[in-house]
Amino acid sequence: MGGFFGTVSTKPCVLDLFYGTDYQSHLGTRRGGMATYSADGGFIRSIHNLENKYFRSCFEDELDKFKGNSGIGVISDQDAQPMLMNSHLGRFALVTVSKINNLEQLADQLLQENMHLSEFSSGRINPTELVALLIIKGKTFVDGIENVFRNIKGSCSMLLLTENGVIAARDSWGRTPIVVGGKEGAMAVASESSAFPNLGFDIKHFLGPGEIVRISADSVETLRKPNRRMQICSFLWVYYGFPTSQYEGRNVEAVRNECGRKMGAEDQTDVDCACGIPDSGVGMAVGYAEGHHCPYARAIAKYTPTWPRSFTPSNQERRNLVAKMKLIANSSILKDKKMLFCDDSIVRGTQLRDNVRDLFTLGAKEVHMRIACPPLIYGCPFIGFTASKSDMELITRRVIEKFEGDASAKLKEYATTGSPEYNQMVEEIRKELGLTSLKFSKLETLIEAIGLTKDQVCTHCFDGSSAFTLEDHNQETLFSEK
Repeated sequence: MGGFFGTVSTKPCVLDLFYGTDYQSHLGTRRGGMATYSADGGFIRSIHNLENKYFRSCFEDELDKFKGNSGIGVISDQDAQPMLMNSHLGRFALVTVSKINNLEQLADQLLQENMHLSEFSSGRINPTELVALLIIKGKTFVDGIENVFRNIKGSCSMLLLTENGVIAARDSWGRTPIVVGGKEGAMAVASESSAFPNLGFDIKHFLGPGEIVRISADSVETLRKPNRRMQICSFLWVYYGFPTSQYEGRNVEAVRNECGRKMGAEDQTDVDCACGIPDSGVGMAVGYAEGHHCPYARAIAKYTPTWPRSFTPSNQERRNLVAKMKLIANSSILKDKKMLFCDDSIVRGTQLRDNVRDLFTLGAKEVHMRIACPPLIYGCPFIGFTASKSDMELITRRVIEKFEGDASAKLKEYATTGSPEYNQMVEEIRKELGLTSLKFSKLETLIEAIGLTKDQVCTHCFDGSSAFTLEDHNQETLFSEK
């Protein structure tokens, strides 16, 4: 996925920029970059590979080279950014959080228009560079950003560092968030509001879908009003979000607690305690324990000093090893107990199967699993929240293929909680993972916990019901709703 941070201040901004960007690190693992601007020194940029290092350790030794009172930074799962551009709009730096499904088609179109794209050793098109070229086709920055919204299929939120402040533009359907913060003498914009408290910023405004603003050191100027319709990704609250962050004013940890509490109150399973799979399953487990009136216990702890996140390595076998090594079970709590674990989701199921086997080996009497969201049935066409290249990497699709001979058969039935097909699928997953019992959150429970209406939240990965398909993404009606 990815996350970004930008700030404009009355004094040098590099420390706020550095720490604010570092607070986006849970959102991406591939590249990290920062750029600053000063009237006398111009643009200064640096980009580092994060696949084997952390953002902070890459940039700490070069902070003194950054000059200026304004800057942007990014943690990305894409190719190198920020991009630096010089155009008829002026000089600017650009960072994006995007998933562009028609990248190749747009690149071909730009080449036919005598524009050029850089060559990369990876052989990939850099999505941020492509977005920059679409922007400079506009008569103004706003016109250029709207050109991006009209042409891409997928999603794209962005920050532009200009010679006159930072411009923030949220994806036209609001699938990824942007929040504005302020303090005395400075303003900031970020993907995650968790970057604000320790830097002294207070939340001022959540950008709406398609909204474009320009921040200065003491103000926020609206350049484009938000669209009325929104489809923010529900998986942000389930998995990606940091516990102290807020989206649309809804705190991540509060949503996870409430989702767990509702499941716990409805569940009749007899267990000795509830435990969370670190990190994103912990908040749900605390809520489950409250709703189920059972103790909360830390039967699994995450070893954080040296082990990176499980999807950092490019090799799947190594990712599985890292996932195993970073979680350490506590046999003293597990032994002879009926244990219930809460986790955010089940994607492939590979590491969960290994974890369950280890829990029984360490003495657990029973191992029950409760999942914060419904089963993942559909791949996401809007946000790159997993490294999956095919829907067949989803355990649900493999089970459906086993039953139907076709992984795409009867998806609506399999996605409907309580249907015979749904019950059959969940039972098969339970058996494959070796669990005593398995239950997923109902879609209604998740939506109630988030606190937005169903039409404001994208649940496509659970039920395929996104109101806006890829083909709808560039409809002109979107831009008549300003």
